[in-house]
Amino acid sequence: MIRPILFALLAIAPAKAAELAPPEREIPLYEGVAPGSESWNWSERTVTSPSGMPIVQNVVHPLLQYYPAPKDKAVGTAMIVAPGGGFRNLMMSYEGVDIAKRLNDIGIDAFVLKYRLTHTDPNAQPQQQPPRASQSARDLAEADGRQAVRIVRQHASEFGFRPDRIGMIGFSAGGAVTLAAVNGPAETRPNFAAPIYAAGAGTVPAPEGAPPLFIAVAADDQSVGYQGSIDLFLIWRKANIPVELHVFQTGRHGFSKKGGGADHFMDRLEEWLRVNGWLTRVS
Repeated sequence: MIRPILFALLAIAPAKAAELAPPEREIPLYEGVAPGSESWNWSERTVTSPSGMPIVQNVVHPLLQYYPAPKDKAVGTAMIVAPGGGFRNLMMSYEGVDIAKRLNDIGIDAFVLKYRLTHTDPNAQPQQQPPRASQSARDLAEADGRQAVRIVRQHASEFGFRPDRIGMIGFSAGGAVTLAAVNGPAETRPNFAAPIYAAGAGTVPAPEGAPPLFIAVAADDQSVGYQGSIDLFLIWRKANIPVELHVFQTGRHGFSKKGGGADHFMDRLEEWLRVNGWLTRVS
């Protein structure tokens, strides 16, 4: 379960979001209305935190934002990036576009996933928010994650990467979306995945043909804790599937507490991607 820590921390209000690098294009996950949310009549909105973090709420029309790697760096690998935010927000900077741009730097094409969310009433105080569509929204968010893999794989040749070199990285709630894709049908399953301080990590079984995992969490995570990530690691080890785990001494949820190894988790991910051949250039 994801504790509602974000509301107390953010005190969010409608505002102009901090500037983010624009995607090359946006790709809807579905033609027309997304199945399961036909009655959703509210509008998506962007807000900012007091520290200027851009946050998206009330996603009704899920989509992928495409950030291609420079042509001279591209290695033929793609990754879907699923931001976190408790299935009510999407943290579009440090768990979204910032990650996409870092992946671009190492030659990976990136797709930031805007998945469906629980409705947030802009006129209500955070503690007054009703649990409207909460579970159904999570189910639909996980369906969006699987659909994202399907779409990216179907269009791999168009974008210039291999359909068998598609990964997914997800943070917190986005980690749950990532693990739902890992446990989905083969056609919607990434070839490798990185659940980062993922919600519900320890409850995920290893399906037949499960992909390699890179797992990272902080020992002082005050929201989802670290045990689920350890349990996930042990499940994959028992199934003899390649897996790597980093439990950083400090970092807290979101790796928001700076000064420890969690500051450099993307360096560790890059090393893991290189060891497993995902950064080896293919034609």
